[in-house]
Amino acid sequence: MSTAEPTRSRAATEEKSGARRDRERPPAPEPLPHPVVDNHCHLDIADGDWLATEDAIAAAAAVGVPRIVQIGCDLPGARWAVQAAADHAALVAGVALHPNEAPRLAASGQLDAALAEIEELARSHDKVRAIGETGLDTFRTGEEGRAAQEESFRRHVDLAKRLDKTLVIHDRDAHDDVLRIIDSEGAPERWVMHCFSGDAAFARACLDRGAHLSFAGTVTFKNAAAVREALAVTPLDRVLVETDAPYLTPTPWRGRPNASYLVPVTVRAMAEVLGADLEDLCRAIDATTETAFGGAW
Repeated sequence: MSTAEPTRSRAATEEKSGARRDRERPPAPEPLPHPVVDNHCHLDIADGDWLATEDAIAAAAAVGVPRIVQIGCDLPGARWAVQAAADHAALVAGVALHPNEAPRLAASGQLDAALAEIEELARSHDKVRAIGETGLDTFRTGEEGRAAQEESFRRHVDLAKRLDKTLVIHDRDAHDDVLRIIDSEGAPERWVMHCFSGDAAFARACLDRGAHLSFAGTVTFKNAAAVREALAVTPLDRVLVETDAPYLTPTPWRGRPNASYLVPVTVRAMAEVLGADLEDLCRAIDATTETAFGGAW
């Protein structure tokens, strides 16, 4: 039994997820022919009677998703991620301040202290593989908070480089500014565009700079043709898959809470976009994820 327990309620995450959703759990999909990793998940976000951590891990493993990258977005989440990774062989952790968290901390004079704790957590355990999710978000943060976002992002980039960790980037409505900062700071050896949301041209710009592109359930959405076009131009040695659970549930279950066991739905959609054999794609994603996050666990 994990000593780490979820720290946030569904009500506390309505800002990100939007309106309350159908609570019925989607059925488990057919297992994948080869295992893949869910490289971005938020198991710490409690969801009422939804899956407990151990159950979420077991349900994912049963359909061919035996490993998960647990991402912390604030100090409680980052602490939880480190403890959960220590407790569960299936998990590794990412720690950071979400770009929408940085302005709130800066406004209260706590950003420096929070970043210092993120660095301490990143150094605390060898299962902390990533610095993220950090980045920029101009959808929820207005002009008054963008300087703090940018400062926080730059300092996370520096931390990932100094500690040789994978940088995981959140980019919402900020494509050009993300690239501007990556260009000015210099990209780490390994970096991931989480929940890739750009078009083919932006995909090529990220790939040219060495990024791995991670595709979530959005690739299945009817209105996401540009994301599918981005996937189509991404080499298999740069393609990752994620849930961002409990968000971004793939079609046909969009609107219900997401979980790692639904990764096969997204992978099958990706295989269709790429015209790829499903097992070959799974093997490629599995190998690419290990490269992107510094090896197997």
